Amino acid sequence: MRIAYVVPVQGIAGIFGPSCEACGELALAELHSADGILGRPVELVVVDGGRAPTQVAQEVAQLWRAGRIDAIAGWHISAVRKEILRLVGGQLPYVYAALHEGEFRTPGLFMIGESPSSQVLPALDWLRRNRGAERWCVVGNDYIWPRQLASHAVAHLAGTRMTHCGSTFLPLGTRDFEPTLRWLETTACDAVLVLLIGDDAVRFGRVFARRGLDTTMVRFSPILEENQVLGMGATATANMYAAAGYFDSLVTAATADFAGRYHRVLGDTAPVLNSIGQSCYEAITLLAALADRAGSLAVSPIQAAADGLVMDATRGTLRLTDNRVDQDIYLASAGALDLDVVDRIHHV
Repeated sequence: MRIAYVVPVQGIAGIFGPSCEACGELALAELHSADGILGRPVELVVVDGGRAPTQVAQEVAQLWRAGRIDAIAGWHISAVRKEILRLVGGQLPYVYAALHEGEFRTPGLFMIGESPSSQVLPALDWLRRNRGAERWCVVGNDYIWPRQLASHAVAHLAGTRMTHCGSTFLPLGTRDFEPTLRWLETTACDAVLVLLIGDDAVRFGRVFARRGLDTTMVRFSPILEENQVLGMGATATANMYAAAGYFDSLVTAATADFAGRYHRVLGDTAPVLNSIGQSCYEAITLLAALADRAGSLAVSPIQAAADGLVMDATRGTLRLTDNRVDQDIYLASAGALDLDVVDRIHHV
C-alpha cells in the first residue's frame, strides 16, 4: 500500500521538511511493527510539496493514474492542496495535516490541522486579556490560507474590543521587508498577527527585532514552530507567541511517550520535534485508523465510516466530524531556543 507523502523538501517551507520526513519514518516503522494498513505493508512515496503547486499536483496525478499510490497524506500549503484536489479530488483518500482556513467539506479529504475557530481566535482573546494586545496588524504571505485566516481574524476583532489596524500580504519568498516595517511603524498597532511561512517568517522575525519593534508590539503566529525559533536566534523572539495542538515542550504522558519512541527510532540527532512534523505522524496514523474502520481504502467506504471516529493520539483525543478533527490547542511563548507552553486555549 503506497501513500503519496506530500511534504516540503525545498522552498520557503523546506525548513519543515526534515521533521516531516522523520515523523513519517516513525509512523511507517510503527505500522510495520503491527500489521501495516489492512494487513498490507506500507510505503511512503515522498513528493516534494515545496515546489510550485501545479508541479506537485501533476506528480501526484501521474502517480495515481499509473496505479502507484492508494492515498495521499502530508503537510503542504493550501495552494498545493487546492491543485491536488483539482486533479485527483475524490479519487483517493487524502489526509491533510496542515492547519487550515476554515469550514468546507470535500469527499475523501480529511483535515486534521488546527482551525481558525479553535486556534487563532482564542489566541487573540488570550493575548488581549493577558498581554493587553488590542490593536492588530496582519502580515502574511499572499495565498489562500493567510488571506482567508486573516478574514476570520478581522471579523473576530470587529466583534470584540479589539481593532484591526491594517493588513499586508507579501509574495512567497519575500526578502525585502523594509516597506512592511515602515508601514508597521506608521500604524497605531500594538500587536502583529504573522501569517508568513517558513523562511519568510524567520527573515521577518530577525529584521522586526533588529528594528526594535519587538519591544513595543506583541507577535502571534499560528504557524510558528521550534525550527523557526532556532532560525531567528535568541535575540529575535521577545514578545512572540504561537498556538498549536502540539509543542515539543508540552508535557503529557502521551507527548513524553511519543518523544521517547521518536528518538529510539531516529536517534538523538533527529530533527527537533514540532507541531508540523508531528501532524504528519498523526495524518498517517489517522489514515490507518480510517482504513481499519472502513475495511477499505476506497473513498466511499472511508467517507461513510469517518464521522464520529475518535482516536487517542499524541495530541490527546482527536474527534473527526464533517471531515475535520477537533483537538486541544495550546498557547506557547517563544524563548531563546524553544516554545514554552503557557496555557490551553481550546479544550475538546
